[in-house]
Amino acid sequence: MHEKERAHLGSVAPLVKENKTSGSVKPIVDLTRSDMERVNALILSKAGSDVEMIPEVANHLISSGGKRLRPMLTLATAALFGYRGEHHIRLATSVEFMHTATLLHDDVVDESDLRRGKSSARMIWGNQASVLVGDFLLGQAFRMMVETGSMEALSVLSDAAAVIAEGEVLQLSVSKKMETTEDDYIAVIRGKTAELFAAAAEVGPIIAGASDADRKALRVYGMALGIAFQLVDDVLDYGGDSADLGKNVGDDFREGKVTLPIILAYQRGNDDEKAFWRNAIEGGENDDAALEKARFLLEKHAALADSVDRALSYGEAARAALSGLPRSDGRHALEEVIDFCIARIN
Repeated sequence: MHEKERAHLGSVAPLVKENKTSGSVKPIVDLTRSDMERVNALILSKAGSDVEMIPEVANHLISSGGKRLRPMLTLATAALFGYRGEHHIRLATSVEFMHTATLLHDDVVDESDLRRGKSSARMIWGNQASVLVGDFLLGQAFRMMVETGSMEALSVLSDAAAVIAEGEVLQLSVSKKMETTEDDYIAVIRGKTAELFAAAAEVGPIIAGASDADRKALRVYGMALGIAFQLVDDVLDYGGDSADLGKNVGDDFREGKVTLPIILAYQRGNDDEKAFWRNAIEGGENDDAALEKARFLLEKHAALADSVDRALSYGEAARAALSGLPRSDGRHALEEVIDFCIARIN
């Protein structure tokens, strides 16, 4: 991680205020609409193969929805600095392929049945096909990065690929371990989720020839946004809706994932409550009755509310990173994305 990121994100404290954000993706959707049409066309083209199963598996996930926020960040941040070339389309497509590959791999690791509200690829084609098609998409992503001729962009995205894998392995190492600390968990989501947000926001200014200061500011923005995004997802797992989440509510709990709400509730609980969490997360006693008790304890100890506060704090860090940029439609769109990511909790 860049030293400037550590300075911005290393000591984020919770904000004591209600979540009153609204936000919308409409400004960034409108800003990137024509470029996203080209990205979507390139996605379909590059997901093609003479091996019949590859486009079947890839298109199952690619066509299943999702706002494609990460590639829009690349397009929007390139536009922010007046980029007029073609390479941002390839980089945005690369970012989406990296994300899609990660989802395919994650569903295998997590043994997930649903993705974006329908059967996960592994449930239809099996684990082997999901992993291998994910690998194919990563290969296509790196081909497109090379085609841009930007070693800096290739460096950022290849570094991100390694960090994401590290984050996934780190998550495995802390999975089902109730002694996981908040710092441990933030390290996990910084790698597995926020790193791709950061890279997506950084390669836009790189390809546009922006200054190092602007490039670093957008990276800090993306990193903070990604952490906020994941923290909100963690809260939604205990209070969201399956249709909105695209997965079953309580999946994190059933999979034994130690997320921030659980960490906070465990730290604040009495001996009996700590025993419950150890039995549920480490011992696999996670039926529907256990999930209801978990939700009760999360509310009792304000673990969900405080997790939202953490997300709000990272959202403010993302907003602060944009403060040095001139006011424009592009900056406004990026600010609205922050509010949208957090407002999903409503």
